[in-house]
Amino acid sequence: MADQIPLYPVRSAAAVAAANRKRAAYYNAAGPGPGAARHSRYQLEDESAHLDEMPLMMSEEGFENDEGDYHTLPRARVTQRRRGLEWFVCGGWRLLCASCCDWLINICQRKKELKARTVWLGCPEKCEEKHPRNSIKNQKYNVFTFIPGVLYEQFKFFLNLYFLVVSCSQFVPALKIGYLYTYWAPLGFVLTVIIMREAVDEFRRFQRDKEVNAQLYSKLTVRGQVQVKSSDIQVGDLIIVEKNQRIPSDMVFLRTSEKAGSCFIRTDQLDGETDWKLKVAVSCTQRLPALGDLFSINAYVYAQKPQLDIHSFEGTFTREDSDPPIHESLSIENTLWASTVVASGTVIGVVIYTGKETRSVMNTSNPKNKVGLLDLELNQLTKALFLALVALSVVMVTLQGFVGPWYRNLFRFLLLFSYIIPISLRVNLDMGKAAYGWMIMKDENIPGTVVRTSTIPEELGRLVYLLTDKTGTLTRNEMIFKRLHLGTVSYGTDTMDEIQSHLSSSYSQMHSQAAGNNASSPPPRKGPSSAPKVRKSVSSRIHEAVKAIALCHNVTPVYESWAGVTGETEVAEADRDFSDENRTYQASSPDEVALVQWTESVGLTLVSRDLACMQLKTPGGQILTFRILQMFPFTSESKRMGVIVRDESTAEITFYMKGADVAMSSIVQYNDWLEEECGNMAREGLRTLVVAKRSLTEEQYQDFESRYSQAKLSLHDRTLKVAAVVESLEREMELLCLTGVEDQLQADVRPTLEMLRNAGIKIWMLTGDKLETATCIAKSSHLVSRAQDIHVFRQVTSRGEAHLELNALRRRQDCALVISGDSLEVCLKYYEHELVELACQCPAVVCCRCSPTQKARIVTLLQQHTGRRTCAIGDGGNDVSMIQAADCGIGIEGKEGKQASLAADFSITQFRHLGRLLVVHGRNSYKRSAALGQLVMHRGLVISTMQAVFSSVFYFASVPLYQGFLMVGYATVYTMFPVFSLVLDQDVKPEMAMLYPELYKDLTKGRSLSFKTFLIWVLISVYQGGILMYGALLLFESEFVHVVAISFTALILTELLMVALTVRTWHWLMVLAEFLSLGCYVASLIFLNEYFDVAFITTLTFLWKVSAITVVSCLPLYLLKYLKRKLSPPSYCKLAS
Repeated sequence: MADQIPLYPVRSAAAVAAANRKRAAYYNAAGPGPGAARHSRYQLEDESAHLDEMPLMMSEEGFENDEGDYHTLPRARVTQRRRGLEWFVCGGWRLLCASCCDWLINICQRKKELKARTVWLGCPEKCEEKHPRNSIKNQKYNVFTFIPGVLYEQFKFFLNLYFLVVSCSQFVPALKIGYLYTYWAPLGFVLTVIIMREAVDEFRRFQRDKEVNAQLYSKLTVRGQVQVKSSDIQVGDLIIVEKNQRIPSDMVFLRTSEKAGSCFIRTDQLDGETDWKLKVAVSCTQRLPALGDLFSINAYVYAQKPQLDIHSFEGTFTREDSDPPIHESLSIENTLWASTVVASGTVIGVVIYTGKETRSVMNTSNPKNKVGLLDLELNQLTKALFLALVALSVVMVTLQGFVGPWYRNLFRFLLLFSYIIPISLRVNLDMGKAAYGWMIMKDENIPGTVVRTSTIPEELGRLVYLLTDKTGTLTRNEMIFKRLHLGTVSYGTDTMDEIQSHLSSSYSQMHSQAAGNNASSPPPRKGPSSAPKVRKSVSSRIHEAVKAIALCHNVTPVYESWAGVTGETEVAEADRDFSDENRTYQASSPDEVALVQWTESVGLTLVSRDLACMQLKTPGGQILTFRILQMFPFTSESKRMGVIVRDESTAEITFYMKGADVAMSSIVQYNDWLEEECGNMAREGLRTLVVAKRSLTEEQYQDFESRYSQAKLSLHDRTLKVAAVVESLEREMELLCLTGVEDQLQADVRPTLEMLRNAGIKIWMLTGDKLETATCIAKSSHLVSRAQDIHVFRQVTSRGEAHLELNALRRRQDCALVISGDSLEVCLKYYEHELVELACQCPAVVCCRCSPTQKARIVTLLQQHTGRRTCAIGDGGNDVSMIQAADCGIGIEGKEGKQASLAADFSITQFRHLGRLLVVHGRNSYKRSAALGQLVMHRGLVISTMQAVFSSVFYFASVPLYQGFLMVGYATVYTMFPVFSLVLDQDVKPEMAMLYPELYKDLTKGRSLSFKTFLIWVLISVYQGGILMYGALLLFESEFVHVVAISFTALILTELLMVALTVRTWHWLMVLAEFLSLGCYVASLIFLNEYFDVAFITTLTFLWKVSAITVVSCLPLYLLKYLKRKLSPPSYCKLAS
């Protein structure tokens, strides 16, 4: 049948028409009922032209003008294009600058176009083009760019730039209004701390890079092996990589010490999966007698241009000196990507890509300097304060009447009121951030937590989207076989002993029959019997099912020698004993290993496997040998894998197949239980596989093999032709069983996800794993609740299909979305805005088969389209890009190494620690920083208000009210400790925050620091500043010095009382800070003779005047706070009461 299927070349018109018919049939098949007549959706021939004019709509029936069925998706917001000066003012200048900068960067960097290449074995000098060095560089700066780079990162913020300008102005004699140290000391302190911190981080990155680049590898040359540094490896070099050694660059696999001509590699740092992957050496070079013969042949590898996709590769191996020349096609199974680790044997490969062109580097984004939302909000408030400062200065000069050099007076007023924007704001916030980091690391409830980026702890309290990896983050990647269903009978973990006894009796019976029928003639080769079917016994059905599971897989048993006996861990084939103690299984998927381990536990053990045959050991100790005739590996398109084996003892040929129920239900014979049982197992969170078989006669197999070989050699549409031939076998297969495997979740994943959902955080799962696996884990981890529907986004390849699928998604209400990386790419190409808007409405989203760059792109899209804060959490090297792109990156130290943990802003040891990190530490960090920032601004506003009142009373003179040490002392020893002690404040106890995660929702609204709260603090500052200054002027008796003494003392007392008013939970250190500051001020009064009259400040008059002013400035605020707490208490107060 398969050879009669017409398969045309891709580019022909017939192929386009066939594809259109196929696409129409595909969507019609998904209609309301089988065989229902449906209208053609639209003219597919000219779909792209029509789609531009068509809105996305709910109906899938056709694009008719049916009003009731016409619902448009929100289109991308297209505003009318502005022109001329309006465009330039409304953001055009920014676009213009960005374009110019990009143009300059492109000219400077001259990014080289990536091309396909021909690589001659062992001859780097034959390379036609220059390729990048094979060095890893994670540093942000070099020796020359470090200081300018760090200073730019600091002074691009308005706050810091303003401080710099103010400090520099003090070098101008006409503008000098105080001592230089009062301006330069705080700014110098902040910059020194930041530069030192960046220098330490940069040095650590340099050390890590140096260590990796200096790793030594054996390079094969004509003169033998030489040691070469990883950074000195070139394209064309032949590199030898030992077991457990990191592969330094992208290579084509030429030879291995393993007899089978294949080896296993660990790819956890590349794709996040902990399973070992089987790689196959190029057969032409594997067959060479000796290693040195690689130089005696004239051969080259043709490799496609460097690409991002880690799951595909196209190339050819050509040997020119043989007659005829040998051509061998190369695929992903012949490659060894950089950053993977050799797990078995020793491998030799030819380097095809180095440095920036390797798959691992291309999938890693450059780390960005992260800035917290709180810092951005404070930056905006600082700009508002600056406008107020300019307005106040202009008002003062205007009231002066613009007399004399008014512009100099304006600048002096700007400097006098410069305390409106306090320089201590950055000092306090940076010290506060360091304190929060220390508290997080010292929390005994989340041991092992490390804060690697100390500048963004407040971000933990502002998150709306959490993007999580699956393998190793939500799951342990440990599979356990839970259920075997045969249709009429089901076996669980507690009834596995019954299977064992059935299997044992079945094999002993077969053994006795074989002994009784010990005839000299070989047994006849059986074909499928035409006799009427007889109902099989349970015992024989179990026997068939277990045998199928033990044979249909890609698992290889690996035998390790006893530790310490020899230097080598691998044992020669002849020396291996098939003992259970030193056998481990390796496969590309942990499900496979779980199934084979289960067959071993019930008595049928896989003891040996290579590319040609498999051996099983029966419960009685017999060895059964099966010849592997064909292997059909699992692909994401087919969703199934198969194997054709010949039993060496009976010569029976059997085709075994297993796969997802969606793929297998149409292949197996009719039954009435499969769909229902698959649903039941899926609801339990089990990963299901349907197992089936078909017996073949020798003639049937020979016919299949000839067609299969022919299809594999075709140059056009090879994949389609091969699939068509295999499908000719997949008909009316006998359903053997349904298996259920559980992927063990990390500890407390379900309650943690439940807590985060209650906290208002939307959770997206981004994984490189298969769609079925991802969906299963989403259910079992309760990422998707049991009552929720799941919308699986169909595989789309064109704009038209994406259009229709988005309409289908639009119709679904309150359902979780599951989408694959390929479909996501197509949708983002044509309907980016619509897809993100629809996905954000879903309660949960699962993206499967995601590459590392896709993960990072999803994070960036969420940031751009929603403007909300994102958090990414993962544990593998493939999660690094996502972690670095997110506003807050969290790494888990797990089985996949420390790469994600080292690249993250916060590192934790278990997923369950995430809950406390966000709802307790995130809350505290944000609330404390908001209170601290506003109190520091209040401190500056009060003294600026007093200066304004003072200047206006004294004929608008630009003379400072307080000079020298009084100004320095006010922002440091007199008020610093109480204000900074707010880093110990907490509005809710940790237990309460964990019990009621709903409290977290308020934080994401940003109400603790907003323009509203800022204006309230401004009004408080103006009121208090006015009262303090007018009160002192009203009560002073003859000498000006008394005004300074009364107002300054009342100011210090007011600040201490305002800290007390702001505090929500007292800590003994807060009380100590209050009394310590008060003590420092009282003690310093004795030494400040040039500012204060000691005789006056020791009188009762001074005391009552100061007390009266302080009470008038603070008492109304205490009363207002009391009334507010009584009449409109915050949500956490209701819980506490």
